[in-house]
Amino acid sequence: MSQVVASMAGSVWKIVVSVGDEVGEGQDVIILESMKMEIPIVAESSGVVKQIHVQEGDFVNEGDVLLELE
Repeated sequence: MSQVVASMAGSVWKIVVSVGDEVGEGQDVIILESMKMEIPIVAESSGVVKQIHVQEGDFVNEGDVLLELE
């Protein structure tokens, strides 16, 4: 199992995957908004989305777990 974490603090602008989706390494999974910029968060490994820990509009800090892949 691997975790996708926030690379910086910001608001969750868009979640582009759902539980059960297959994702590839380097694929965008969540878009954060910080200082009026959109920052894509990518999966560092391929897998299936097991759990999403955030909702659109949530504020996250650097290092927070956003979702889990298995």
